[in-house]
Amino acid sequence: MGIKFRLTLMSFFQFFIWGAWLITIANYWFETKQWGGAEFGAIFSTLGLASIFMPALTGIIADRWMNAEKLYGILHILGGIVLAYLPQVNDSTTFFWVMFLAMVFYMPTISLSNSIAYNILKNSAYDVVKVFPPIRVWGTVGFIAAMWMTNLSDNKASANQFYIAAVAAIALGIYSFTLPKCPPQRLTKKDDSLMESLGLDAFKLFADYKMALFFIFSMFLGGALQLTNMYGDVYLSDFGKIPEYSDSFVVRYSTIIMSISQISETLFILAIPFFLKRFGIKMVMLFSMLVWVLRFGFFAYGDPQEGLWMIIVSCIVYGLAFDFFNISGSLFVETTTDSKIRSSAQGLFMMMTNGFGAILGSFISGYVIATYFTAADGTKDWQHVWLSFAGYALVVSIAFALLFKHKHNPKEVENIMH
Repeated sequence: MGIKFRLTLMSFFQFFIWGAWLITIANYWFETKQWGGAEFGAIFSTLGLASIFMPALTGIIADRWMNAEKLYGILHILGGIVLAYLPQVNDSTTFFWVMFLAMVFYMPTISLSNSIAYNILKNSAYDVVKVFPPIRVWGTVGFIAAMWMTNLSDNKASANQFYIAAVAAIALGIYSFTLPKCPPQRLTKKDDSLMESLGLDAFKLFADYKMALFFIFSMFLGGALQLTNMYGDVYLSDFGKIPEYSDSFVVRYSTIIMSISQISETLFILAIPFFLKRFGIKMVMLFSMLVWVLRFGFFAYGDPQEGLWMIIVSCIVYGLAFDFFNISGSLFVETTTDSKIRSSAQGLFMMMTNGFGAILGSFISGYVIATYFTAADGTKDWQHVWLSFAGYALVVSIAFALLFKHKHNPKEVENIMH
C-alpha cells in the first residue's frame, strides 16, 4: 500500500470511531436509558475537559520520549476497551466517568493523527500543503460512514454504537503500529518551563484586547457547536412521538439526515479562500455566527413533512457555520501572533473552542433544557429549545460585530494561504 493510501485509512477510521456514537448517543441516553437532561449535558463536557489537558500532555510525550505512531496506537487500543465497557454501565454518574476516561484516550489522537501524517509525508518528500487536505477529507467521509452504519443497522438508540466504535478503535490502534516510525522530534527544550511545554505561555495573549476578545468569542462559538452535536439527532427522532410523523423518513433515518451537515462541511471548505480574500477574516467569522442563528432557527420551525426543507437547509448551512469560524479563526491566529508562540496560540484557540466552549455549551444547555423546556413526562419543547439557541447565537453575533475591530488586509490573507 502507498503512503498516501495508508494515511487515508488512518484518517478515515480516526473519525469513524467518533461518528459511530457522537451524534446518536442522545438517543441511547434519553430513549434507551431514560436518564436526565442535566446529566446528559455533563456527558458532552467530557470532550471539552479532555481537550483542555490531554493533547498538550501527549504532545510532550510524543515530542520527547515516545514514537508518535506507538503512542497513537496505545491510546486507541485503551480507548476502544473503555468504549466496549460503556454498555455495561447502568447509572448516569458512572457513565460520565467511564466516558471521560474514553475521551482522555480519544481526544489527543485527533492532533496526534495530524502530527503523524505531517511527519510521514515530509519524510516521504511530499508537499504537505497539497497532499494533506485530500487525506484529511477522508476523515469526514469516515465520520459520515459511521453515522450511516449506526442508523442503517438500526443501532442509533442501542448500545451497539459503542461496540462499533470500540472495534474500529482497537483495529486502528493495531494498524498504527505498522505505520512508518515517527520518533520524538525533541522540539521542546529540556530547560523549557512546564508552562512553555504545555503551550500555556500563549495565555499572555489575553493581555491584548483584540486577542482576548477573539478567544472569548471562540469559546462562545465552541458552545454553539456542542448544542448541534448533542441534540440534533434526538430532536429529529422525537418527531416519532407524533403519530403523523412516526413512520417518516426523517424519523427512521435521522442520522442520515444529520450527516448532510458533514457533507456540507467538506464542500464549504472549498469556498473559504474566495470569501477570505473578498471580505476579510472578521466578516467571514461574522457570517459564521449569523449562520448559526439560521441553523437553529430552521430547526425550530422544521418538521418531517411541509417543513422538511427547513431541516435540510439547516443541515446545509451548518457546513458554512462550522468551517468559516474554525478555519478563518485559525488563520487569524496565524496572521496576528508571534512565530515563537504560534503553535501554542493555535493550541489555545482549540482549547477555547473544543475545551472551555464545549464545557460551557454542554453544562448550560443541559441545565436550561432540563429546567425550562422539559415536561414532567420527559417531553421536550424543541421549538423553544432551538429558538433560545438561535437567540444566543444572535446576541453573540451582534456583540462580535460591535466589539471586535479588525482591518481587512487582502495581502496578509493571500500570503498565509499560499
